[in-house]
Amino acid sequence: MTEPVRVVLVEDSLLLREGLVRLFDEAGYVTAGAYGDTIDIVARVREAAADVVVMDVRLPPTYRDEGIRAALEIRRALPGVGVLVLSQYVETVYAHELLADARGGVGYLLKDRVASLDEVTDAVRRVQNGGTVLDPLVVRRLMAGNDGGFALLTPREREVLELIAEGRSNASIAERLVIGTGAVEKNVSAIFAKLGLAESPSDHRRVLAVLAYLQRS
Repeated sequence: MTEPVRVVLVEDSLLLREGLVRLFDEAGYVTAGAYGDTIDIVARVREAAADVVVMDVRLPPTYRDEGIRAALEIRRALPGVGVLVLSQYVETVYAHELLADARGGVGYLLKDRVASLDEVTDAVRRVQNGGTVLDPLVVRRLMAGNDGGFALLTPREREVLELIAEGRSNASIAERLVIGTGAVEKNVSAIFAKLGLAESPSDHRRVLAVLAYLQRS
């Protein structure tokens, strides 16, 4: 029998925290800890034997970057633990820092743009499995700061790249853009050629390669 995903939640809003705990429990996850601050967060996550940490960016005491600093600390100390950031803001600097090692197992979603509760639980699952989950607006903001090879892409290739960076498969991209999978494959090949990135048979490695490109300054 598969062990349930163990989640540690860090969110200062009591109502949101309790709502997410209920959501995770209903999704079959185990909420192994729920906190309103990042005090001793690595010890807490380690003790909880967590698979994924879900946390806000702006947390007590200063409500600036405590969450992202805690997330980076967790990824350094506990590389096997996934981190899903839920924020009200598109913090591109923080997103760059979070994605810097290009290891996967990380996500950045915007609270106000989460369309359904299933989207959150699905994001937890994908992060726990080593995937990368990014809100489309975060992807666009990251891309906006990277001209270079990106400027060579056609409008369609840019659409495909955005969807790749969100962690979508070729089949999912084809469905989203209402085109054939063959057309998606051609666009993907063109994207990698223009960005100078080697193709990989693994969708996961493909996403990480694109993210690594997006983080170059």
